[in-house]
Amino acid sequence: MNENLMIKWAKDLFYYNRSITGEGIKKTLNFFEKINPELKRLKFKSNKKVFDWKIPLEWNISDAFIQHISSGKKFAEFKKNNLHIVGYSIPKNEIIEKKRLLKNIHSLKNQPDSIPYVTSFYKKTWGFCMSEKQKKKLPNGKYRIFINSNFKRGNLEMSEALLKGKSKKEIFFSTYVCHPSMANNELSGPVVANALMKYIKETYKKSKYSYRFILLPETIGSIAYLSKSQKKLKKNMIAGFNLSCVGDERSYTQILSREGDNLADQALSTALFGKKNFKQFSFLDRGSDERQYCSPKINLPVTAFYRSKYFKEYHTDKDNFKVVSSKGLKDSLNVLKKIIDTFELGIYPVATNYCEPNLGKRNLYPTISMKRNILGHYVLNDIKIRSDILAYADGVKNIFQISKIINFPFGDILKNYKILIEKKLIKIIKR
Repeated sequence: MNENLMIKWAKDLFYYNRSITGEGIKKTLNFFEKINPELKRLKFKSNKKVFDWKIPLEWNISDAFIQHISSGKKFAEFKKNNLHIVGYSIPKNEIIEKKRLLKNIHSLKNQPDSIPYVTSFYKKTWGFCMSEKQKKKLPNGKYRIFINSNFKRGNLEMSEALLKGKSKKEIFFSTYVCHPSMANNELSGPVVANALMKYIKETYKKSKYSYRFILLPETIGSIAYLSKSQKKLKKNMIAGFNLSCVGDERSYTQILSREGDNLADQALSTALFGKKNFKQFSFLDRGSDERQYCSPKINLPVTAFYRSKYFKEYHTDKDNFKVVSSKGLKDSLNVLKKIIDTFELGIYPVATNYCEPNLGKRNLYPTISMKRNILGHYVLNDIKIRSDILAYADGVKNIFQISKIINFPFGDILKNYKILIEKKLIKIIKR
């Protein structure tokens, strides 16, 4: 797959007016279903009860603006930027005083040039979003408030794919498709997930494991999905990854599961070890759908992968393609590809020899003894890694746990792990 496609997908989708329901999310799901036809639509009817929640009515909007009566000038035009409207605003067409209008305009005083993203999914209200600078320049007088939105009984929709492998044991990937024009806190997750799906299909025609992908609206989507699918997920999932904000180049971030040491936690922390600006947080800093997957009565083995969890452009119009880059998306994809490659190699190694094997006769160790520093840094690293993998390959510890003990970057470990498998110095067992 051409990895440059990811940034193109994101730019193609950027201006869709996504919300938790409505035409924007349907168009987005249609887009990805054409890329990966294995994705199939799941629907939950409006007003359906899902655990402690209820599916909201379907919301759509075609236009919205504020118009100064005296001058006729328009402000906060939805057609110019869909972040100008508070998500799920009720329809309005009336004239009001500026004082009342200001109570329904959201802005950020500490980021005066940014338009914030604001929603009200479960309480009927209306509002507009502007930069603080725009808000301060509103002239005195009366204003026409126009919001051409509508609510109807419809569906909350999501797309799911299962790439079946030889084993029914599943690796799970979840991401969300419910935000309007923001690049990192929205489109980065689904484009990386779809690129990863294509990678698995192209690289592993007969994969060892099965791989499940879900694209859904955040929070209410995962709650609805779990209300229907929790039993099969609990039965088959051995590791899950929630993807959020994975398109920037600033850092790598992991949010551990509630338990903090499941197989997914181990895999992602291993893959990110040694990365520049790697930050790891406990479940106390949860932020996306890991909240639902790891909740006490669900308790799935899910960890969360972000690039920058906290970034200044978050939930504003400044979350654009100055934040998200082709390189950022590719680097995130490569992290996940290494995890997939490791699972497909096999994660429970057992040494095949009693005592240390003779690595020299296999050209894996120098046959002439010499002062160690003459061998060179990289040669020494490879020798050390091979020896240490063999020392801990007991069939009990998985390769992610072994990697944490060895304490080398995972790319180096994976390279030498493959060599040891090829040389039949370790075999892989099923657990």
